[in-house]
Order: sequence, then structure tokens, then C-alpha cells
Amino acid sequence: MLAFVFPGQGAQHAGMGKDLNDNFSVARELFEEANDALGFDLAKMCFEGPEEDLKLTANTQPAILTMSVAALRVLEQETELRANFVAGHSLGEYSALVASGTMAFADAVRVVRQRGTFMQQAVPVGEGAMAAILGVEADLLEEICVEAAGNQIVSPANFNSPGQIVIAGHTAAVERAIALAKEKGAKKAMPLPVSAPFHCALMTPAGEQLAEVLDSITLAPMNIPVVTNVEATANSDNARVKSLLVTQVSAPVRWDASVRYMVEQGVERFIEIGPGKVLCGLIKRIERRMPVANIENLASLKAL
Repeated sequence: MLAFVFPGQGAQHAGMGKDLNDNFSVARELFEEANDALGFDLAKMCFEGPEEDLKLTANTQPAILTMSVAALRVLEQETELRANFVAGHSLGEYSALVASGTMAFADAVRVVRQRGTFMQQAVPVGEGAMAAILGVEADLLEEICVEAAGNQIVSPANFNSPGQIVIAGHTAAVERAIALAKEKGAKKAMPLPVSAPFHCALMTPAGEQLAEVLDSITLAPMNIPVVTNVEATANSDNARVKSLLVTQVSAPVRWDASVRYMVEQGVERFIEIGPGKVLCGLIKRIERRMPVANIENLASLKAL
């Protein structure tokens, strides 16, 4: 069995998708569809940058989604590979939903553009932060967050792999949690260069705004089950998709459990589709012997 997985925010880089666009009409058509849906030249931003523009959350999210789905279309056209499960890390769940056939690409790219805007606006710049904590068990980190929170918010945001958990919340509370984690034996505890505290309760207003946007789109039946960030199990019911996406904005990403679930279901190989190899690295940390590959350009397609 095979799973396709899709990266989230942080994987973007100027130049992504350019050689797929130059070599495959199916990729070129997809970038054109994104430009039309958004009303600006997203393709140019993906191919040429500047990096500062690509890093803005409202641009990052549609850019990664478009690059990922372009790579998926090329993979589907050029190979016989088809997934038994799809999943994505945070934003990547939208790419997975496009892959499953339930969400139209044009709808997805417009939704994530607004999702990025809502998430950025939910917390004033500087008031929220995220940090990576390495070498602390999940249970202990939960306790550290409770102790560090005081009358503020800090909580686990991404359960990425064993011993690699990201926390998010108010800046001061995150700083207190970093100090406590170091006291309690963390190998490393460091702030992340992000523009907002994703996947914590501070994102609740963004979820409420996202719900209104999602209300306006129609979802088709799902052809492939999507392993969701919120539940870390497969969902095949398109009636549940919107509520899960709203919850996802402020709930932790359960990536570690999602990968383990797919392996338990019989997945024997993972292909990461989109910019970078972040998920390949995490999957190797979760299941050391699992074959992984990625597709982001002509060279990686040929290697596959």
C-alpha cells in the first residue's frame, strides 16, 4: 500500500515548481488556474520570489498548495502510482483533500489564501510565538506547558515525530516553556521564525472566519481516504471535512500518530509531493525502515 503526503508551511522556496511548469503542460495549466482563481501572478512568485513575499502567510499557503498539486498532477500523468491514503501536514491537508477528489483545486487555493490571512490577523505580530522542543516526551511537555501558561496560552501545536514537538502560544508563555523544558532535560528548545502561533487556542477566531468561507464551497465524494491532522485516522466522509478543517486551525497537528496509523493500516511506502523533504525526514524518524521518496522537480521524478 502507498500513501501520498503533502508538506505544510515552511517548505516554500523561490524557484519551486518552475521546471515542472516548463516541462509539463499539466503543471502549467494548474499554475494558470491558480493565477486566475487568485487574481494575481502566483506562478511568478513561486518561480522568482522574492523570498520576503513568499514568506507572507497569505502567499505561502496558496503557493505551497499550488506547487504540491502541480507535482501531483505530473506524478499521476507520468506514472501508474496511485495512493491508498493521503495526508498533509497542517496546510498540506488541503493538498490531500484535492488529491482525494473532494475539494476542487480552484476552491482550495482561494480558501487557503484566506486561511493564511485569517491566521496572520488572529494575533498581532510579536504577541504570539512557536518553539521546537527536542528530546522531551509528550506527557512531560504537556505538564511544562500547563506550568508555563499562567494566565496566558501555550500548548503543543505539532506532534511531529518522537522527541520533536512544536509548541505555540503567547510569546512570554512560550519563552517560559522553553526555559522550563531546558530545566527538565530538553536536548534543544528554540524559538521558530514564524509569523504567528499556529495550531493553538489563539487561532480560534481564524477558525470561525474560515468556517464562513468553507460554507460557500461544495465538496464532492472522496475517492481516497484522508488521514486528518485532528484525529490521526482516515476520514472518507465529505460531510465531516469542513468541521475538521475548522478545528484543525487551533488543534495540534498529530503527524506522528497519523504516520503510525497509516503504517498500521498496511502502508509500505510514502511519497512526499511538493517542495522539500521535511515529511520524508519526519517519517524516517517515526518508522526508520520505511521507504520514502519525494517529488518536487524533474530530477526527483526521474529518480522515483
